[in-house]
Amino acid sequence: MSTQAQDSSNQENLLSETREAREREQRYWRSNVRLIRNLLIIWGLVSLGCSILFVPLLNHLTMGNVPLGFWMAQQGSIFIFVILIFVYAIRMDKLDRRYREK
Repeated sequence: MSTQAQDSSNQENLLSETREAREREQRYWRSNVRLIRNLLIIWGLVSLGCSILFVPLLNHLTMGNVPLGFWMAQQGSIFIFVILIFVYAIRMDKLDRRYREK
């Protein structure tokens, strides 16, 4: 095999590897953005829904001696936010391992 043929074959392999790496990176970022979007939707629904929209319904239940709607407005949405941070960290760790360069 001539050196020109080897160079051409090497360039094709390099282009193929570069294309695969680019596609893998795009899949990684799409997954990352999808995860962030979904977690923000959950956080927004909990924050808006439980703290503002559904307070009258939630106030029929109590958390200790405090109406649940009030508790969600004061503490619950913060707890949910912290839980979502942990969920994000765990899911991103799995995502990073899945798309790690081999």
